[in-house]
Amino acid sequence: MTTAQILPLTDLSACCSLGTGPLDDGEADRYAALFKVLAEPVRLQILSQLAAGGCGPVSVNELTDMVGLSQPTISHHLKRLTEAGLLERTREGRSVIHRVKPELFAELRTVLQIG
Repeated sequence: MTTAQILPLTDLSACCSLGTGPLDDGEADRYAALFKVLAEPVRLQILSQLAAGGCGPVSVNELTDMVGLSQPTISHHLKRLTEAGLLERTREGRSVIHRVKPELFAELRTVLQIG
């Protein structure tokens, strides 16, 4: 496992607010709910597998093989990620395909951008 490199903040005045400015109550509630969905290790593993594959379409069976968990467990976590709007779910024949919705992740990156 690789650890993200944390670079020192050289200009402390740059670390004074979130990237989008102060959040109102509704925004704070919305982002807290999204981060709560992401605060599950298996969901982060699923997302990392999707990202490693270029965020392209992946079936439940493919994810089951990649992550090494049972199909019902993977389906449960995919459902939570989809309900939160982080993934898109489509049926293609007999398979259910999931894709990352990059727009929401870009929004979360902006919210977390400090300094």
